[in-house]
Amino acid sequence: MRKVVLVTGASSGIGLALCKRLLAEEDEVHLCLACRNMGKAEAVRDALVTSHPTAVVTIVQVDVSNLKSVFCAAKELKQRFQRLDYIYLNAGIMPNPKLNIKALFSGLFSRNMIHMFCTAEGLLTQHDKLTVDGLQEVFETNVFGHFILIRELEPLLCHSDSPSQLIWTSSRNAKRSNFSLEDMQHSKGQEPYSSSKYATDLLSVALNRNFNQRGLYSNVVCPGTVLTNMTYGILPPFMWMLLMPVIWLLRFFANAFTLTPHNGTEALVWLFHQKPESLNPLTKYLSATTGLGNSYVTMQKLDVDEDTAEKFYQNLLELEKHVRFTIQNSNHRD
Repeated sequence: MRKVVLVTGASSGIGLALCKRLLAEEDEVHLCLACRNMGKAEAVRDALVTSHPTAVVTIVQVDVSNLKSVFCAAKELKQRFQRLDYIYLNAGIMPNPKLNIKALFSGLFSRNMIHMFCTAEGLLTQHDKLTVDGLQEVFETNVFGHFILIRELEPLLCHSDSPSQLIWTSSRNAKRSNFSLEDMQHSKGQEPYSSSKYATDLLSVALNRNFNQRGLYSNVVCPGTVLTNMTYGILPPFMWMLLMPVIWLLRFFANAFTLTPHNGTEALVWLFHQKPESLNPLTKYLSATTGLGNSYVTMQKLDVDEDTAEKFYQNLLELEKHVRFTIQNSNHRD
């Protein structure tokens, strides 16, 4: 029986590279691409099926920054499938990141240079906005939309016979200092991306605490410093030309510079082959690359307090109640 793998954000970047690698390693899966843009999703599906004729590849439309879209997608998935074996919670945004040029140049000539490039700590600020649901866009896209998707798909994920696995694309930039329970949507700060990725780390820990006994496991992954459309948009092209030799050189001193989406998926693919119940729920799995470009997986203890994780989970449940009530009321009015 084919394992069913759902990947959000599957039409580009890490998501697309993951789909290619999963099919190259095991094309006896049912791969479901969960994408916002159906035109791109159809083109990706056609290309994947052409290169892997025995694979089953389907698509479902979902925009995780829009809760009505999430509810519609979940309803469709429950009609199509009896179970889901894996969900890669990969879709994400970093809106209009602004580079702190002063921090970049002072960091270039300091002992923190490698750390700065690995994590982007202090380098990037983003200006967030509200979605149609009245939530902060980065929080809803990177965290809450996925949380609602999981909640809706619980019947397909919780099984006593064999476990299902959630795999989150997190980041080395997930910093405890950029997150607070009092402002979990990060409406008052300037680093919503970092806050949202720390929130996914917290949520993964809480999901294990609440769902392991029901056969559902959760893990977080960092793909490393990958050059995708998201990262290329941060700097003008001439800046990338200046920085690329530095970045290639840094690979010999730090393993975080995976650079290509293919290398960045190393830990995501590795987790696909593990027994989820044997993994440590307090570990982040990191894609890493040697100076010569060979990929491998390394591990890091999550900087997460389990009580805070549980409080955050309860806060999400409260927010879920509120948004469900709001959406139901708007449906009645329509």
